Amino acid sequence: MEIWASLLLFAALSAVLTLVGARLWMRPNAAIDRVTNAALDAAPVASPHPALLFREMVRRLGTVLPSSPRDVSAIERRMIRAGYRGAGAVKTFYGAKVGLAVLLPALTALLFAGAEGASENLPLMLGIAAAAGFIGPNRFLDFRARRRQKMIRRGLPNALDLLVVCVESGLGLDQAIMQVAKELDHAHPEISQEFALVNLELKAGKRRVEALRNLAERTAVDDLKKLVAVLIQADRFGTGIAQSLRTHSEYMRVQSRQTAEEKAAKLGVKLVFPIFFCILPSLFVVTVGPVIVRISRELLPMMRNM
Repeated sequence: MEIWASLLLFAALSAVLTLVGARLWMRPNAAIDRVTNAALDAAPVASPHPALLFREMVRRLGTVLPSSPRDVSAIERRMIRAGYRGAGAVKTFYGAKVGLAVLLPALTALLFAGAEGASENLPLMLGIAAAAGFIGPNRFLDFRARRRQKMIRRGLPNALDLLVVCVESGLGLDQAIMQVAKELDHAHPEISQEFALVNLELKAGKRRVEALRNLAERTAVDDLKKLVAVLIQADRFGTGIAQSLRTHSEYMRVQSRQTAEEKAAKLGVKLVFPIFFCILPSLFVVTVGPVIVRISRELLPMMRNM
């Protein structure tokens, strides 16, 4: 069993390395140009960075996995929410799934090939490693999306207050959004990027309502969706933008205070298990431990001599 697993692993790695070498490093056109002296007058081209080569290799692996247009659009939305907007981000994601689905079983086979009793459970471990490698990028993408949404939610009150100040000082809504994107570039880069994208969409000719709806759809943050709804209603019915933003800012401030009070009320219940499992055993050892030691040293020998 171990010999067959080693042979299969060697054959798989040889096939992958041969395919990668043939697709990336074999250039027959260079040999033809060298023979015909066609590349003598060409400008020297700098060699690409190894990180770029690795990214290109992962992206090419992504073309191996078949995918439907519906799945691709869903993955694109998830990657945009996670902050990945590159042209080849989807192919890189699929390439990471394929690469990890092959690499993790190979590492598992190498680690447990010589272990005693591992030959019986080796197929199960290979299957688990392949499933973990294939599902792992999905979980990482969800983690990045939740983390980015949390950062946007954290920076939204500051952005809203700054937006109120800009609008009340006489700027239009488009100029206020652009100014907020500039001011929050270092403090809250996530929400600054989203506002900058709104500004670019407005400059490209999209209507304000459509650009704001794209902002809400792109981030999928409930607080930001409420802000977009307020801006759209104020723009549609002709009400004052500054007054609407100030009212919504006060509402969000009250909501943030209530959320903080709710978390503080839950803190006592959440501390029960750490206190019970971490603090009480230590207190028990400190207080009762010396008494038990004294009883075992003095009282028990006295009882035995009686």
